[in-house]
Amino acid sequence: MIVKEFRELVRDRRTLGMLIVLPLLLLVIFGYAANFYVSSLKTAVVGPQAAQTAKMLPSFFDVTVTEPADTQADAETLLRDNKVDVAFVTGQTPVLALVDGSNLFAAQSAVAALNKVGDQVKTQVLYNPGLKTSWVMVPAIIGLILTFIGTIVTSIGMVREREAGTLEQLAVMPIRPSRVILGKIAPYFLVAAVDMIIVTVLGILLFSVPFNGDVFAFSQTAGQAIQTAFFFLLPQILLSGMIFPLDAMAAGVRWIGYLLPLTYFTMISQGIMLRGAPIASLWLPFVVLTVMAVVVFTGATLRFRRDLAPGRPASPAGEEPAETETVGTA
Repeated sequence: MIVKEFRELVRDRRTLGMLIVLPLLLLVIFGYAANFYVSSLKTAVVGPQAAQTAKMLPSFFDVTVTEPADTQADAETLLRDNKVDVAFVTGQTPVLALVDGSNLFAAQSAVAALNKVGDQVKTQVLYNPGLKTSWVMVPAIIGLILTFIGTIVTSIGMVREREAGTLEQLAVMPIRPSRVILGKIAPYFLVAAVDMIIVTVLGILLFSVPFNGDVFAFSQTAGQAIQTAFFFLLPQILLSGMIFPLDAMAAGVRWIGYLLPLTYFTMISQGIMLRGAPIASLWLPFVVLTVMAVVVFTGATLRFRRDLAPGRPASPAGEEPAETETVGTA
């Protein structure tokens, strides 16, 4: 039996390749992704002495915005819209440093660097004053649950249909492939919506996670996330910024994170729940999730049509397809 299985394994080139190549690939990718150290922070400097203060900051603070005419309110808007990680407000003594606490690891690095300066800078952490891990993880876990339902549970349902032989029966019914796919994922979408509500409420009650944004904007992303979560579950956990910050990943690995739907759901959930960001400032992740959902849904429809209903003639509207004779009957 051992020899037989080895022979079968050698014949199955695809499985053999996965057993050899996949662990090496995962080792390289996750090895470069597993990094908590943030090498630089996007920084804004506002106020009358913005230019002078920007020149005095160490290279760790990557100054991308310098606006002498802006105020503290403008700096807080930049943080809320996730355009910068740290904002220095000049024109007061000491200089005020505002830190985005929703980006946990970047905030911890910023606070550690600012504490070395001493009394020259007053540090204020926004959106997560206590730098609590639970405040950052709960919004991301909501997206992870949707991803789990979109990958594991939905796949089990489709496999069960194929094993029972009912999936092939759908191919001869007068139903468009797009409606078949939509009907298959609709129950899981409803379950995911209920799970999202339960987890969100429990996160608020048990961990005191704030919900500062628009509830409607948050609920819109659930359907997009579950439709686009048919890919790999483990890479989404490690490469989406949920555990390791994207800015700390090597450039060759970081781009993979930007291809994962959980990355953009986490941006939206943390932005709405912690920072109270408006929809206008989150338009990019919304658009990306929508495009991903359309691409995955279209791909699933085309594959269903190719594999289960190849060359099926279109029936006139309202007309049932002709019954086929059972093979083997006399």
